[in-house]
Amino acid sequence: MSIPSGAPAAAPRVPEAVHRRRWIILGVLMFSLLIVVLDNSILNVAVKTIASPAPTGIGATQSELEWAINSYTLVFAGLLFTAGLLGDRIGRKKVLLAGILVFGIGSALAALSSSPGELITWRALMGLGAAFVMPATLAVLMNVFERDEQPKAIGIWAGSVGLGIAIGPITGGALLEHFWWGSIFLVNVPVVVVALVAMAVLVPDSRDPAPGRVDPLGVVLSIVGLVLLVYGIIRGGELASFTDITVLAPLIGGLLVLAGFVLHEKRSTHPSIDISYFRKPAFSAAVAAIALVFFALMGVTFFSAFYLQSVRGYTALESGLLILPLAAAQMIFAPRARLVVDRFGARAVCTVGMLLVAAGLAAFALFDADTPLWVLCLVFFVQGTGMAHIMPPVTVAVMQALPRERAGSGSAINNTFRQVGGALGIAVLGSVLSTVYRGDIEGHLDGVPAAARDVAGESIEATLGVAQKLGPAGKPLIAAANDAFIGAMHVTALGSAAVALIGAAVVAAFLPGRQDARLKPDPAGPGRTPEATEVPARRS
Repeated sequence: MSIPSGAPAAAPRVPEAVHRRRWIILGVLMFSLLIVVLDNSILNVAVKTIASPAPTGIGATQSELEWAINSYTLVFAGLLFTAGLLGDRIGRKKVLLAGILVFGIGSALAALSSSPGELITWRALMGLGAAFVMPATLAVLMNVFERDEQPKAIGIWAGSVGLGIAIGPITGGALLEHFWWGSIFLVNVPVVVVALVAMAVLVPDSRDPAPGRVDPLGVVLSIVGLVLLVYGIIRGGELASFTDITVLAPLIGGLLVLAGFVLHEKRSTHPSIDISYFRKPAFSAAVAAIALVFFALMGVTFFSAFYLQSVRGYTALESGLLILPLAAAQMIFAPRARLVVDRFGARAVCTVGMLLVAAGLAAFALFDADTPLWVLCLVFFVQGTGMAHIMPPVTVAVMQALPRERAGSGSAINNTFRQVGGALGIAVLGSVLSTVYRGDIEGHLDGVPAAARDVAGESIEATLGVAQKLGPAGKPLIAAANDAFIGAMHVTALGSAAVALIGAAVVAAFLPGRQDARLKPDPAGPGRTPEATEVPARRS
């Protein structure tokens, strides 16, 4: 429709006072997001230290290390969708403040853990807080920026993930060089305090003005289904098998519950999420791309820490510094991804991004104990460049498909698929790594005492621990362990690359191309009036 001559332009959706400080608000949101990302990236470089016996660490086994990571993921993924809905209903600022506070408390308690069990418990509490932080940051962003600035803001928001990836390992490595392992969690506490003050003062609250009736059955089904599914995935990784009844039962149960959730949402007069959005190929391809890229990368991130520290002998700080090229690429390219999308279209940009990620992952299959450092840095930079051209466009596709009032739900969908994909990557690729490693190392354990043989075959850290106890007689076992791990890493890397190639095929087939992006959008657009779209109020 057109606006009659002389008619006043419709008022913009974002209040003027909020619009003027939108970039400061984005900085606060990035700082809040940094807390969550920082924690995970710090933990990745600390796994070797935590696995060490007391007093250096707490003697966590590889299985316990996976649970220290996955207890966080289990709670995080299970509650993301509910947290997004709650933010839409009671206010995103309230949810964000509560989530940051809980995360800070969990961090302090995790730092004081005296056993792997305690660490796993407090990591789960941190996951509870993070579940309310992550979707709220993106939902607030969507409500302080006008639609034409949202792609730029999301690119910067995604670039902050790269900043967290850079700061996390370096900070973690520096802390581990001078303090005890718990300092990697205690460092979150002052960051949380600063974030709470900044958010209380600067960030506006927002919510769905007409949330409708509560859908308690849908909420319960989503939590139960996601928790069962993620638990089954994690259990499969722990056992290195997906045929055990303790794996199959929660996996099948979770899928059945989620199928019931979808059926309920389709029939409900007040659904938590409009399932019809998934009928749009571009929307479904975007969330699938998110899941697939994190499936591939999370598994590799887990074993790369052992490759750098156990096989190559680098310290935690040195390992963190080697991740810098990946982080730098994300910080450089993510905020500019929208410009490339404008020129070439989301389909071409995301497909090339996926291919770069696949190439970087496949390169791990060529690594050995003497691969030059510059090659490692180049591969990490390629991976970061690929990620930077995938995450902003697909996040924009997901978020702009939903009305502004349902931004919490859209953010929750985005992050739920990312977390489930990441958990699946760690579990499946971790299982492949463990299975291949055990098969290769068993033939070299003949000289190991029978009581220690089973433990020695569990992981490279366990094998190296047994070899050290054997003294000079353990030197051949150390060489065998390094060779076995590198062989297992090669197989796992190729599996990761194959998943990334599937992601490339998905986005190439279903994301909109350049011509599609130029098609005239829905006149009203998500969360906007026709008048506001026809006569946009452009402000500086």
